Amino acid sequence: MDSCQITQWCARFIREQVKPGDLCIDATMGNGNDTLLLSTLCKENGQVLAFDIQEMALANTKKRLLHAGAPENYRLILDSHTNMASYASPESVSCIVFNLPGGDHSLSTKADTSIRALEQGLSLLQKNGLISLCIYSGGDSGFQERDQVLAWLSGLDSQKYLVIRSDYFNRPNNPPIPVLIIKL
Repeated sequence: MDSCQITQWCARFIREQVKPGDLCIDATMGNGNDTLLLSTLCKENGQVLAFDIQEMALANTKKRLLHAGAPENYRLILDSHTNMASYASPESVSCIVFNLPGGDHSLSTKADTSIRALEQGLSLLQKNGLISLCIYSGGDSGFQERDQVLAWLSGLDSQKYLVIRSDYFNRPNNPPIPVLIIKL
């Protein structure tokens, strides 16, 4: 394995999932790393919807995509990931990527909105679709968000979803938790 970073670990599964022509969602755009990966994988005939509530995230992502020569198959959306169902049809999405940073930032994700967004994401996923979820914890709200999201995930119907949680077992300081959700 080339890298032990959570994002690279999750990217391995995303690369296996996304095919040319797919519709994908980056639910937490940030600086656009996942948007770029999804855009590259779904190619010119696919589409990526990328969400963030910070204008700076859209600006940074646009620069990243242009600099990398990404296909122009993306739509950068200044809106909460809790509204993603307004932009895609049920059972139409191949892959959704979430990074839940938590912490004390005033615009970080929160448990209630993250769970609402995940619920919408599940309805948007096509059969055998994938949600890649990186849960970071710490700061003012990260532990609460982590615990509430993990509790919600544990209650998902095992006849409809496969939830795979992995841990960095020997890493200090509350390492991130990668989670994969596959719609059966």
